[in-house]
Amino acid sequence: MGPFTDARDDNRFEQMFDGEGGEGRVWADYAVRGGARMILHVEADQSLRGSGAAGRFMQAMAEHAREHGLKLFPQCSYAVAWHKRHPDYDDVLA
Repeated sequence: MGPFTDARDDNRFEQMFDGEGGEGRVWADYAVRGGARMILHVEADQSLRGSGAAGRFMQAMAEHAREHGLKLFPQCSYAVAWHKRHPDYDDVLA
């Protein structure tokens, strides 16, 4: 698992993971709204689908938000569902 990064120029969070088909990337496109990041879309490379990498990425994103004082506003169905299953990260929701 690689480091969680905020590619601010691209409005994208991303992280590399090892999957069955080799290394792959999970990313989330976001829009900036003040101190909040609206999570527009979360996607994983095909090689990582079903591996749990997207869930680990979501946890890393929530921890990053907590660490940097950011608020997350999930918009895509995956991010919304993940946050509903993880109320321990409600403090990072906008």
